Amino acid sequence: MKKVMVLGSTNVDTILGIQRFPQPGETLAMNSRSVAGGGKGANQAIAAVRSGAQTAFISKIGHEGAADFMLETFKKDGMNIDHVTMSETAGTGQAYIMVDEAGQNSILIYGGANQDITIADIHQAEADIKNADRIVAQFEVPVPAVIEAFKIARANGVQTILNPAPAIKNIPAELLAVTDMIVPNETEAEIITGIKVTDQASMQKNAEAMFKMGIKVVIITVGDKGSFYATPSQTGFVPAFKVTAVDTTAAGDTFIGALSTQLEMDYSNIEVAMTYANKASSIAVQTKGAQNSIPYAKDIQL
Repeated sequence: MKKVMVLGSTNVDTILGIQRFPQPGETLAMNSRSVAGGGKGANQAIAAVRSGAQTAFISKIGHEGAADFMLETFKKDGMNIDHVTMSETAGTGQAYIMVDEAGQNSILIYGGANQDITIADIHQAEADIKNADRIVAQFEVPVPAVIEAFKIARANGVQTILNPAPAIKNIPAELLAVTDMIVPNETEAEIITGIKVTDQASMQKNAEAMFKMGIKVVIITVGDKGSFYATPSQTGFVPAFKVTAVDTTAAGDTFIGALSTQLEMDYSNIEVAMTYANKASSIAVQTKGAQNSIPYAKDIQL
C-alpha cells in the first residue's frame, strides 16, 4: 500500500447543466443545478484513498456549514484529515462549473480559504510528509506552501508530483528543482513551455523542454485521447478508454490520484499505472459531478 500525501484545495462545487456555452452578452436558461464536493486537491486525495492508498491531506476550509459535508466525505473514505484546518478570515473555496450537453466544462474558481494555506501549516504537517512515499500538489493553493512541502519531501527521499493547474507561465525555478514528476494537460504544457501540443512529436518536445527545467518524468494528459509519458529512458503513449462522457469534471484529478497509488517508485510500471489511471478517469466522466464520480479500486478492473 502506497502512502500518499496530497497538498491542495477543497471547494464546494456548484454545477450548472446547460445546453451549450453562452456567447458574450447572451442569457441562457440552465437545464439543472446541483452542489457537490470538489477542489483539485480534495479530488486527487479522494481518488488516491479510493484506490487503496494510505492518504493524508493538507488543506484549509472555512467555518461555514458548507464545508461540513466535505469533511464527512473525507472521514467516510478513511482519509487522514489531521491537517485539514479552518481559516479565520475566509470561507471555503467555491467552484462554479458549467457543463454542456457534450460533457465539456468551463470552471470559475473562488480560492477562499485555500489561499490561506501557509508555510506554518506545512511545518505542522512535516512528520506526515516525511512518512509518505510521495506527495502530490497543484496550484489552487499558494505556491510558497507547495515549495516548502516539496523541499521537505526532497530532503527526506519522498517523491514529488506536481499538477501545474491552474497553469502559470513561469513556474519558480525553486519549485522545479524539487519536482520529480510533472503532470499537465495539453493546455497547461503549452503555457509552461510555449510549445503547442498537436501530436506525439510535439509532446516529446514539451517533455524535453521540461527536462531542461529539471523535471525527471513528464506525463501529459490529452483528454479522451489518452496520456503521453517521458522518462529519462523511455517514452510512450497510453490510449484512453472509449466511453461516452457525461461530465469531464475531475477527470484529470482522478487520473493523478489513481496514478499516485499504482506507480512504482522507480517508474518501472509506468504504462500499467497510467492504464489504471486512464480507466479510473474513464469511469469518472460517465457520472455528473466531481467527487461522487470518482471510482473505488474494486470498480477499476483492467
